[in-house]
Parts: sequence; structure tokens; C-alpha cells
Amino acid sequence: MSKKFMARLDALRDTWGKPIYLSSAYRCPEHNNNVSSTGKKGPHTTGKAVDILIYGGHAHALLGFIIDFDFQGLGQHQKGKHADRFIHIDDLGGKTRPWVWSY
Repeated sequence: MSKKFMARLDALRDTWGKPIYLSSAYRCPEHNNNVSSTGKKGPHTTGKAVDILIYGGHAHALLGFIIDFDFQGLGQHQKGKHADRFIHIDDLGGKTRPWVWSY
């Protein structure tokens, strides 16, 4: 994981004031290719992306903090079973990358 990204994630957690549970962080290219449509070069292979397990009102509240921290990528999966819902954040940047999306 990128030290700079992890420092920002720690700062987000400290500001949030609650634990942040991750369902995914760094993935090796082979594993990412098996579990994601982004293939061997997806966001999680950079060490600058995580998926946070969260849903409902807590997800809504955390989004405000995430926006304040100016993470460059924000994806949300908030449908289906509660245990499968998450918010993705990353610091990949780039002009062609979407800033906000849903799964």
C-alpha cells in the first residue's frame, strides 16, 4: 500500500471517529484479474485504493467525510445484501478517470 494513501486513510478514520472495515485493499495483478473487470492493472493493484464495508445512514455520513478529504475516485455499491455493500475510494487521478460512479 502507498504510504501517502494510507496516511490519508488513517486521517479519514481519525476524523470519522469510528473503525473503518475494509473488504479489499491491495490485490496482486493475478487476483485482481480473477475478481474484477479491471483486469491485471485495476485500481487495487496500485496500493492506492480500498473498499470500505458500510451501508445505509453510515455510508451516507461517511461520504461527506470522504468528499472533504478529496479522494480522487469514489465508487459506491449500495444495493443487495448489507454485508456486500461498500464504498470504494482511491487516489489514482488522471483526466480520463471518473470521479464518482456506482456499481
